Amino acid sequence: MELLDKTINSYLDVWLGPRDPRVKGWLLLENYTPTFIFSVLYLLIVWLGPKYMRNKQPFSCRGILVVYNLGLTLLSLYMFHELVTGVWEGGYNFFCQDTHSGGEADMKIIRVLWWYYFSKLIEFMDTFFFILRKNNHQITVLHVYHHATMLNIWWFVMNWVPCGHSYFGATLNSFIHVLMYSYYGLSAVPAMRPYLWWKKYITQGQLTQFVLTIFQTSCGVVWPCAFPQGWLYFQIFYMISLIILFTNFYIQTYNKKASSRRKEYQNGSTATVNGYTNSFSSLENNVKQRKQRKD
Repeated sequence: MELLDKTINSYLDVWLGPRDPRVKGWLLLENYTPTFIFSVLYLLIVWLGPKYMRNKQPFSCRGILVVYNLGLTLLSLYMFHELVTGVWEGGYNFFCQDTHSGGEADMKIIRVLWWYYFSKLIEFMDTFFFILRKNNHQITVLHVYHHATMLNIWWFVMNWVPCGHSYFGATLNSFIHVLMYSYYGLSAVPAMRPYLWWKKYITQGQLTQFVLTIFQTSCGVVWPCAFPQGWLYFQIFYMISLIILFTNFYIQTYNKKASSRRKEYQNGSTATVNGYTNSFSSLENNVKQRKQRKD
């Protein structure tokens, strides 16, 4: 394993140049192998998990989901706060910020962005809970692509550009995740579900986040500083891929459901409750089935 790590590191150093010495020896950052292995294991579980659960009863996971989502909500809130205050303290330039002119604020940003990288490993649990609950329809190409790529991308970011212009997307994403994981935490409590009307707006917020990140990243291309240009172009490309996938998800999930709801209303159906189509009626059926197995 040590020989493999040295070989990979030598290729990466030739390809991307010297790493940022400020993160040398940090947990999971020294070698790429652990991050790669975690990603492969994630994809294997995505592939094999539904097959394993095919003939098994779904798990409720209600209690642990509340704790899990509350934990990620608090972690996202902490990261958002630390990033905003770090950017303020370092006097970061919105248009382009290099990785070495913010003084001690740069180290603050680096420390919180390590947590941001590590949170992408924790968020693999999103998919695992879908598998355990047999919500396989939620394991979409978008979902797997986003989760599998983010951990790997941020390993590279943390080793070569762990502060400076890298802060912006992580800051917006942390804020969106405060809203998203608080929503999912509340939705794990059945009594709260009829009052949760803002899921659609979370997706809109995510799309807005990607557009703003492209704009801010493009500023670093138009008005360059010492931040490496290659990372900026890569981020623009990646944000475009997310916009395409999230837009498709939005259309498939909300526009088509809205059309379906109108048809059901015209046919006298009363299955639509607070913006959800058939979700609560199907939920009631699931609850009845689960009562039979006494979960």
